[in-house]
Amino acid sequence: MRLKGKVAIVIGAGQTMGETIGNGRATAIVFAREGAKVLLIDNRLESVLETEKMIKNKGDECSILEADITREIDCQKIANTCVKRYGCIDILHNNVGKSEGDRELTELPEENWQEIMDLNLKGMYLTCKYVLPVMRKQGSGTIINISSIASICHLENVVYKISKAGVNALTHNLAMSNAKYGIRCNAILPGLIDTPMAIERRAREQKVERNKIREPRDAQVPLGRKMGTAWDVAYAALFFASEEAKFITGATLPVDGGQSARIG
Repeated sequence: MRLKGKVAIVIGAGQTMGETIGNGRATAIVFAREGAKVLLIDNRLESVLETEKMIKNKGDECSILEADITREIDCQKIANTCVKRYGCIDILHNNVGKSEGDRELTELPEENWQEIMDLNLKGMYLTCKYVLPVMRKQGSGTIINISSIASICHLENVVYKISKAGVNALTHNLAMSNAKYGIRCNAILPGLIDTPMAIERRAREQKVERNKIREPRDAQVPLGRKMGTAWDVAYAALFFASEEAKFITGATLPVDGGQSARIG
């Protein structure tokens, strides 16, 4: 077991309803399967309860906490609860994000800008703010931030790209400023991934079958002309969380079937 004896917080451990699995849920399952005690965080209690059930049915250990990471008091509660229940925090996995409501700049309402920035970037700052003191006291820990290849590739919509570029910058800052405490921080940049958040919303908005959304997305992926799955993201996170990555910090890892190799 690659995470035996570790304690992990997975932010966004629930998921949008749909026929596939989401990144946060997949990562929580993989972490637990590899021996970690996992604190499952989501603002949708019903969804995170499903994740808890899936993990416990396999005999693995986890517990849940309903929280909104855009609220500072909730982020403080996340760190405090983890220490109270498990005694430490070895891994913080920041998975929450959204693109819904993003538009071309001249058509973008101010409230949409703020909502996306708050969830995608402010939320990560706040979770790290309260987990870092615990990790510094321990002299160890790893933070994994989910960014996107949108941060380095062309994207017509503006806020999602900027927020994810901010995640990359935050990751670099955290890596450099916390290396002296034995803390690592890395980011995963998923490309086109077949998750409910990616597929279900677009199918609903465009009033088409899911495969009408999948087909053109698959066609954009150089490796096999097929989107990745949440398990691809989860196993990248497992690598960063494990001792196999003990000499890696400040990295931004594309998980995208080669799509970001065509930067522009």
